[in-house]
Amino acid sequence: MAAKEKEIPIFIWEGADRNGNRKKGEVLAKNSALAKAQLRREGINVLKIKPKPKPLFGIGGPKKKAITPLDIAIFSRQLATMMKAGVPLVQSFEIVGNGHENANMSEMILAIKADVEGGSSLTEALRKFPLHFDDLYCNLVQAGEHTGILDSILDKVATYKEKTEALKAKIKKAMFYPIAVMVVAVIVITILLLFVIPQFEDMFSNFGASLPAPTQFVVDMSRFLQEWWWAVFGSAGLAIFVFSYTKKRSRKMREGLDKLALKMAIIGPILEKAAVARYARTLQTMFAAGTPLVEALGSVSGAVGNIVFSNAVDQIQQEVSTGTQLNKAMTNTGVFPNMVLQMTAIGEESGALDTMLGKVADFYEAEVDNLVDGLTSLLEPIIMSVLGVIIGGIVVAMYLPIFQMGAVV
Repeated sequence: MAAKEKEIPIFIWEGADRNGNRKKGEVLAKNSALAKAQLRREGINVLKIKPKPKPLFGIGGPKKKAITPLDIAIFSRQLATMMKAGVPLVQSFEIVGNGHENANMSEMILAIKADVEGGSSLTEALRKFPLHFDDLYCNLVQAGEHTGILDSILDKVATYKEKTEALKAKIKKAMFYPIAVMVVAVIVITILLLFVIPQFEDMFSNFGASLPAPTQFVVDMSRFLQEWWWAVFGSAGLAIFVFSYTKKRSRKMREGLDKLALKMAIIGPILEKAAVARYARTLQTMFAAGTPLVEALGSVSGAVGNIVFSNAVDQIQQEVSTGTQLNKAMTNTGVFPNMVLQMTAIGEESGALDTMLGKVADFYEAEVDNLVDGLTSLLEPIIMSVLGVIIGGIVVAMYLPIFQMGAVV
């Protein structure tokens, strides 16, 4: 891992070009000496240079926002498009970097440009930002630099990143709706138990009669939550923390959770098809870039997003390295659908493995899209019905004593 990424300062300069015309602008460099050297290489005679003052309270200039994977995907597409149009690499970085709305992204792009101008390869410059350019990305770029088809590779990388982020968005869409509704339901029920039920309880205390069982149950729940709310919420928070902490550090726990997720009735098929789509898309991109199959499988293992499939890819890599055909090694894992195995076999026999893997990825990405749309349509009435029963049950339980009084009168 590289050292923590540092913010590179911006310098404001004034000078003259080779024709004596006055110029001024901004340049990103680690210090003023490097900034002057960079400007001299561009034919600028520097007269004045000073660090750009930071805006008060962050006002002015592009906003600093976290760099997202989508930013990297768009950057890759812009770079690929410019290089295909014949724009030199360094100039492409300058155009994209200076025009970006996210100041953090702009600084990173211009820092990469400065490293490339200083003699570093693009791969070396990208590896200084491991949070945003993983091994898979850097390996693909390195393959493009070695084969002299960097523009084509960047185009493939951009397509890969765009499709990967689109697939992630679909998975998040499938998970977000039910989770959001459940959180809102918990908040509503908590408010009812803490603030509304006690008002009814005060009124019931004047009745002088025993409460119906459902009403008494809700009242007891309200009393318990009022007295032990700190223990309930503290235990819930502690449980979430312990779960998250253990999950990050225990591969066995993550593997167990991934196995369980794949077996779930509704979510399981979506996660399985998404893992297959990632596997096919990543392997297709690596293979099309000219990466040897065994080496490509090493990068695919960390990109499938599920430990069950990651273990399967590791097994495939071991078998392929000993001479086993890819489709046979995939069959031995027992996790890939029959259609994927057949398409892979056809691709190997016809010498068009990357094309077949691309068709597999397209098919399963479309399947995920359809399943997510169907899941949303299916879950909406189910969740609404369950919430209606729970909240409606609480409301009815509170009015039962009033109904009984009315019947007696």
